[in-house]
Amino acid sequence: MATMGRASSGLQYPERFYAAASYVGFDGSPPSSSKAVRAKFNSESALILYVLYQQATVGPCNTPEPSAWNAVEKSKWSSWKKLADMASTEAMRLFVKILEEEDPGWYSRASNSVSEPVVDVQMNQNTKGGPVVENGNSYPETKTISTENGSIQEAQDKDVVSEGIGSVGVYDKWIAPPVSGQRPKARYEHGAAVIQDKMYIYGGNHNGRYLNDLHVFDLRSWTWSKIEAKVGDESHDSPSPVTISPCAGHSLIPWDNKLLSVAGHTKDPTESIQVKAFDLHTSTWSFLRTYGKPPTSRGGQSVTLIGGSMVIFGGQDAKRTLLNDVHILDLETMTWDEIDAVGASPSPRSDHAAAVHADRYLLIFGGGSHATCFNDLHVLDLQTMEWSKPTQQGEIPTPRAGQAGVPVGENWFIVGGGDNKSGVSETVVLNMSTLVWSVVTTVEGRIPVASEGLSLVVGSYNGEDVLLSFGGYNGRYNNEVNVLKPSLKSSLQSKTETLVPDSVSAVHYAPNVTRDVQSEYEAGQDGKIREIVMDAEPMKSRGKNFNEHLVATLKADKEELESSLSKEKAQSLQLKQELSEAETRNTDLYKELQSVRGQLASEQSRCFKLEVELAELRQKLQNMEALQKELELLQRQKAASEQAALNARKQGSGGVWGWLAGTPGSEKSDDA
Repeated sequence: MATMGRASSGLQYPERFYAAASYVGFDGSPPSSSKAVRAKFNSESALILYVLYQQATVGPCNTPEPSAWNAVEKSKWSSWKKLADMASTEAMRLFVKILEEEDPGWYSRASNSVSEPVVDVQMNQNTKGGPVVENGNSYPETKTISTENGSIQEAQDKDVVSEGIGSVGVYDKWIAPPVSGQRPKARYEHGAAVIQDKMYIYGGNHNGRYLNDLHVFDLRSWTWSKIEAKVGDESHDSPSPVTISPCAGHSLIPWDNKLLSVAGHTKDPTESIQVKAFDLHTSTWSFLRTYGKPPTSRGGQSVTLIGGSMVIFGGQDAKRTLLNDVHILDLETMTWDEIDAVGASPSPRSDHAAAVHADRYLLIFGGGSHATCFNDLHVLDLQTMEWSKPTQQGEIPTPRAGQAGVPVGENWFIVGGGDNKSGVSETVVLNMSTLVWSVVTTVEGRIPVASEGLSLVVGSYNGEDVLLSFGGYNGRYNNEVNVLKPSLKSSLQSKTETLVPDSVSAVHYAPNVTRDVQSEYEAGQDGKIREIVMDAEPMKSRGKNFNEHLVATLKADKEELESSLSKEKAQSLQLKQELSEAETRNTDLYKELQSVRGQLASEQSRCFKLEVELAELRQKLQNMEALQKELELLQRQKAASEQAALNARKQGSGGVWGWLAGTPGSEKSDDA
């Protein structure tokens, strides 16, 4: 049986600096003390502490200059830039000195909650070099760490295995803690979620067979148990009896004390995505009725919870067609909305990782097609619905698919995945503000965290964030729980932003603060914790001069910013006046337009009446033409009648005169 040793060291540098940083609130100290300290610091002192911490942990400022519109970040950047190549050791001592000037009793108060740095040392008594067996579980042997002259020698095995996770004294290392209870069947492509210190595992794939069992892992007792889920009867949300089909490649989302199982591959796929809900109080499954046009049924998609909505991207449908569409489900109205985003969208893919930053930006990393794995990073602005492909920095991960990811503050941890050849052994982290990648740790051998289709969630243990992975496939199916306690740098960025007054909520290119600040930094490189030896008296003088110079510089920057702010306010006032004038002109023009529209309507009505009258006149004109023709005909007939009558009269008058002359008419005819 292994026992635990306890090795301690005095608060020399750099431990004293890290204790001071923890007390100030830069690395996850208790919130109550952080709030109390922040209330005592003025803006200048807070800014000085910030830039000294950056110089001590990150080094000289090499980040791009922020926009002039962001006054706070501009001031932080310019102050950090002025430190130039100041040594980190000098910045550490100045940090502590300024803290002591602002709060002379900080150390006594910090010692109540932060004792001397303690390194838990595994005193392995298993001299045969075999594995250590605890609670029926076998673990690799952990090498002995000896202490000589108060200094800690480098352990031959970097992972510390103990009787419980609370005994682990190192950060950023994966361990397999001893657990109790009946473990779930080994699987991958399952769903995982955490609600109230419990991790739930649902479904998955084992040897090509889909599963529908539900298990819970208690993060306080480290105990597995199986939930005997019931099936809901006919209800408003589920009008027909519920049948829970086994599935894999789905997403498990915690929401309102329920577990939502979204999409996934099934033996008999439906045409569209279905949303199942598991009520933790009644242990009952039910289908949720949705409205709108639901997305095509799929698996291997990403589902990200943002406020009261779920954002779904990509995946692969039942016909193995890869997708890159975006859909949003409003969980209040249960209504689907398909997003037609602009910009260059990611190529169709599945088994990628997704996270949300600042409740606005959806990040998509990696994934794969049928023959290719990706390591590209895409960002969707959920306000403008525009895709972009930003430039990645740092140690950019290799292409992978089937990885799992979870955000912790500003940092997005990515674990596992594969590249069609082997599992990925690195655990990487992306600072979502600076888009800088770094490697957290690397594992060796075929262990579960180097698998595809594993799950990754974040939980809490003893007030600290811990990452928990489960399952996966790396040549064999796994059902182990592995735990990583991320170093306190994980929440550094958000802590820093709350420390500096008037900080903004979402900064995209803030300084990179993801450097390691553990007490074993140098031990990992050369096996020793290096001592910092400096002359105290010259340092006090240099610190005083630097402090005065920095304060003067900050005051000058403050005056410059106030002047710029005044100009911006004046310009803003002028723009408001111009806007008011434009609105007045717009109102007048609108009234005039309405008047013109009224006149136009009257003219249109009058034109219509004229057209009717014109049609009537045309009809009358046609009638008059017909009458004219009839009149002309009658006139011709009259003329002909008059002519005939005239001729008749002429003939009658000629006969009388001949008779009077003695020439009868009959004779005249005979002569003729």
